[in-house]
Amino acid sequence: MKKWLSVIETSVLSMAGLRILSACIELSAAILMLVFNDVKKALAINAMLAIVGPIILITTMTIGLLNIADEISFSKLLFIALGVGFILYGIYK
Repeated sequence: MKKWLSVIETSVLSMAGLRILSACIELSAAILMLVFNDVKKALAINAMLAIVGPIILITTMTIGLLNIADEISFSKLLFIALGVGFILYGIYK
């Protein structure tokens, strides 16, 4: 297993790790909703998840963009940042 992990790029491993962390948080939230069995508490838990999702998105995109920044042009980076901005705008508006 150690040899397999050494083949994977560290940035990809970091991005995947963040996504696994996000999935664990989502699963924990779903279990808490079932345990509490209350709509108000479930909405509060869901509101907390609305904060976690964009933070994971921005962090994983940042890691990926920092690693390919020297390979793509500034205009393409600008378009990617604009796309992420539109996603965040759509989430919060």
